[in-house]
Amino acid sequence: MEKESAIGATLTEAADQRPDEERIYVATQWQLMWWRLRRHKLAMGAAVVLIIFYLSVIFADFLATSDPTVSEAQLGLMSPQQIHLFDGFKPGLYVYAVEGRRDPVSFKRVYQTNPDVKVPIVFFAKGYEYKMFGFIPMNRHLIGTKDVPAGEALFILGTDLQGRDLWSRLMLATRISMTIGLVSVVMSLFLGVLLGGISGYYGGWIDTVIQRIIELLRSIPTIPLWMGIAASLPHDWSIIKIYFAITIIIAIIGWTELARVVRGRFLSLREEDFVTAAELSGAGQMRIIFRHMVPSFLSHIIAATTLAFPAIIIAETSLSFLGLGMRPPAISWGVLLQAAQQVQAVALTPWLLIPAIPVILAVLAFNFLGDGLRDAADPYG
Repeated sequence: MEKESAIGATLTEAADQRPDEERIYVATQWQLMWWRLRRHKLAMGAAVVLIIFYLSVIFADFLATSDPTVSEAQLGLMSPQQIHLFDGFKPGLYVYAVEGRRDPVSFKRVYQTNPDVKVPIVFFAKGYEYKMFGFIPMNRHLIGTKDVPAGEALFILGTDLQGRDLWSRLMLATRISMTIGLVSVVMSLFLGVLLGGISGYYGGWIDTVIQRIIELLRSIPTIPLWMGIAASLPHDWSIIKIYFAITIIIAIIGWTELARVVRGRFLSLREEDFVTAAELSGAGQMRIIFRHMVPSFLSHIIAATTLAFPAIIIAETSLSFLGLGMRPPAISWGVLLQAAQQVQAVALTPWLLIPAIPVILAVLAFNFLGDGLRDAADPYG
């Protein structure tokens, strides 16, 4: 028995020490993709950045310090506050109180810090009420001020012209701008794979009709199209209606490129032996498309989908910036950047350009992750 146990232990140890080459031989395609993606440091870093973005989407109200819709004219265009980490030699978060006055010459409101008054910053502070996940009532926020409402004393990124806290508005804008890209890509992916697959698999008059629809959609000039859409949307629509309208319109326009790619792959795959075998075994046509043909180039679809996110985020931001997309009181990155349209505003209030930073980071992160997925999609390359 001892001899058998020793032999079993030796075999187990040998299996654990199996060379990497043998692991590759028995690995699945998804394992090979993951191993290769892990070696792409830039793509993994981009994935971490995107995880942080989507955590901000989930906990946007919790991360906000004050109600992003409440305005205070006496606090308009306040510059970002400096957060101090040490009170003398002792660690402690605080900001100096800010006092505003009217300049007698320019009649503009100017602000100056009062170093004699320190406003402590505390974690999990009470603030405005909101609903976590849409149904859990809460009034706790990650950071806030002690003894003074955060909406009167804490402005990490400054305020806009109406005196609304830019940090809090940026958190809510991240929720809309990142989710509108997610919903649009999912809808575009569904339409692109479905219609492109049907076009490539069936061919004939179905293929002709779908291709002419694609050519028609791709031939419409973008700016006139959006100007017409912006004029047609009722001004009394709620934020939710406008959000879904923009999402659906971007998805309807964005599925055409993926459909062309899927059609080309289906044209080459429908003559393969495994498709013929599935047809002879009695498999239905939809089953052949989604169970046999689509998984054969699923990695390419994943990479193409990831690279589609930046285009949709830029489209929403650009259109909202031009006033053709989301409109106030909706809060998105493009809506926030509307305040920085004038050169004078950029020169005098540069903090209004801060919403451009998450746009750049999100677009770069999606592109880097898409490049990594594209490289990992061919594990044998």
